[in-house]
Amino acid sequence: MLLRTFVIALCILGAAVFASAQNTASLTADEKPTYDETLAKRLGGNDNGMKNYVLVILKTGPKDASIKGTVRDEIFKGHMANISRLGDEGKLALAGPFGDNDRTYRGLYIFNVSTVAEALKLAETDPAIKAGIFIIEATPWFGSAALMGVGETHKRIMKTKP
Repeated sequence: MLLRTFVIALCILGAAVFASAQNTASLTADEKPTYDETLAKRLGGNDNGMKNYVLVILKTGPKDASIKGTVRDEIFKGHMANISRLGDEGKLALAGPFGDNDRTYRGLYIFNVSTVAEALKLAETDPAIKAGIFIIEATPWFGSAALMGVGETHKRIMKTKP
């Protein structure tokens, strides 16, 4: 099950990398990006621009159906605030919900940490996980250090601020 989750997440991220590569394929030599050592170091990339993360899948938890109304609203307000806090601290590279699916998958976190234990400790600060709305699965993942730039880019393209 975790392997299938990993493959799905890898396919999603692979598609994004492929799309990015397609955008640079038609550039001339003068327009193609050049190695930026300062940026690579800031993002934590190795010589290949990669780094360690931990991929966390949020799944429907045992108390999801029983928590309703204003209690649920407050929990999700805290859930979103926690995501923002972790992103601002540089601990969360990427987060977002899944669409409807038959696997009880609700969302994805990619934590900027190198161990599952660190990721679980961070995930447990999420009010929705604490409340049992979500349960989680975690696995180490090795991906592009460029993910560490997603948060800043997102802030620049988000017209409506929460």
